[in-house]
Amino acid sequence: MRFIVDESTGYSIARYLQTQGHDVLIVAEAMPEADDVAILQRAFAEERIVVTNDKDFGELIFRRREPHHGVVLLRLQDESGENRLQVMKALMEQYSEQLPERFAVVTEKNVRFRPKNA
Repeated sequence: MRFIVDESTGYSIARYLQTQGHDVLIVAEAMPEADDVAILQRAFAEERIVVTNDKDFGELIFRRREPHHGVVLLRLQDESGENRLQVMKALMEQYSEQLPERFAVVTEKNVRFRPKNA
């Protein structure tokens, strides 16, 4: 799969996805300080799933109807890098096939999916 990892999400998730064989674009390296619209547009153009903990992406997708190929929104109580990585690993092990074309809200306890055009 192809991913774009938002600056606020951290390098550990990007590195983990790379070690699993995924094509990962890291916003902090490829487009530092880019705004959310630019990130979402690039992700769409390159058919990448956005991984973020910025809920503004929900606003862009569900209110402004911006196109996307998938978003993983991490809404965690514990924002430590270790916890983010653990949650992302569990998500990929159980739900990776369901990520394309959907908006996934991920917490420590559950995963909620919304279809692309909900």
